[in-house]
Amino acid sequence: MAKSQTRFVCQACGAIAPRWAGKCEACGAWNSIAEETAAPAPTRRGGAPALAIAGLDSIAAPPPRLPTTLTELDRVLGGGFVAGSAVLVGGDPGIGKSTLLLQAAARLAACGRAVLYVSGEESVDQIQLRARRLAVQAAPLQLAASGDLAAIRAHVGASPSLDLLIIDSIQTMAVDTLESAPGTVGQVRAAGFELIRMAKTRGFAVVLVGHVTKDGAVAGPRVLEHMVDAVLYFEGDRGHQFRILRGVKNRFGATDEIGVFEMTERGLAEVTNPSALFLAERRGHVAGSAVFAGLEGSRPMLLEVQALLANGQGGVPRRAVVGWDSGRLAMLLAVLESRCGLRLGNHDIYLNVAGGLRIAEPAADLAVAAALASAAAGQPTSPDEVFFGEIGLSGEIRQVAQAEARLKEAAKLGFAAASLPRRVARGGAKPLAPEGLRLTELGHLTELTARFGE
Repeated sequence: MAKSQTRFVCQACGAIAPRWAGKCEACGAWNSIAEETAAPAPTRRGGAPALAIAGLDSIAAPPPRLPTTLTELDRVLGGGFVAGSAVLVGGDPGIGKSTLLLQAAARLAACGRAVLYVSGEESVDQIQLRARRLAVQAAPLQLAASGDLAAIRAHVGASPSLDLLIIDSIQTMAVDTLESAPGTVGQVRAAGFELIRMAKTRGFAVVLVGHVTKDGAVAGPRVLEHMVDAVLYFEGDRGHQFRILRGVKNRFGATDEIGVFEMTERGLAEVTNPSALFLAERRGHVAGSAVFAGLEGSRPMLLEVQALLANGQGGVPRRAVVGWDSGRLAMLLAVLESRCGLRLGNHDIYLNVAGGLRIAEPAADLAVAAALASAAAGQPTSPDEVFFGEIGLSGEIRQVAQAEARLKEAAKLGFAAASLPRRVARGGAKPLAPEGLRLTELGHLTELTARFGE
């Protein structure tokens, strides 16, 4: 029998070092290198197995799905869990990962699906108490509290059928062939590989819950994200009641979809109209506020962008940004000053996307510029108008995708006007304006700032 060897592995990035060191040379993390015991590689008896070759012209049926009847979750997954797939769910502690998965598992079990929920952090009694609070205690769900991967493998092998396996969390699973503690890079990698192999061999879906680091990434080796078929992040602010489920990787669906939930006393409730939720506390006729007609995946969404300018107290002006890219704000301020003559360099600027959602698309440039110009002039924007468009360095306003969907969402919520990029001759068909919605096409940023006398 081969002798096991020890190695030094970074617990932050999974890099292997020749010896212990205080700092990982791969990722720069301090005090993250730990000694682990590496299991000897198994010796293969006989010749190498034959490699199965297939062509591109073979027609395969779409993989079967398990819809959870939670519309927001199914939207992010692309229609439900796929048989034989692996899904990694990450999020801050206490954000609602276990609550969401318990609700989804209970609904699937109530529909006649065989679902096994394994928790390595909570006892069965604790899960049952949560089920009573969520009013799902009548669902025929199988519960287990264990961190022993060998026991889970034996139970799955003895089960005649299994549709979904939930592991909460992957950092608590331990492989008996490794001597390192649960949660280390070696244990997480080995346990994840074993669970994914079982899921693809037996044809059931597996969900792995992963803790996140202070930087927001799933703790453990990055190779775990490459091994799974879908990676979902559960986001939210404890000061707000809603939660965002965002898909960052999905081999069976779109990678930019989001699902919106509201945290209630009965668990997570689906939000079918998130635009109305984000604009629920908006007050019109306030300087420094503009409504952005955004797009998250295939879903149009209206958000309020708020800007506040304060006289600087000397020194370097402060720039505080919540929900948007601070680098893009600096670029937009430079364009407003150089191309439009708007003097903001000596002001402290605070920018906030109300509701806690983070905007990543460049189409928010026009709404941010409108909020800044409104705050600088002390004149509010029209309370029934939305803005969207990308701004270039020369001040031109560029077109963005799916303008018609944004306009329809604005009209549905009762808005009467929209400012958007001007249609160019080679730019395809003009967006179809819904009935009752007045369009204002802008070609340059000066056309927007002229409204506020700037």
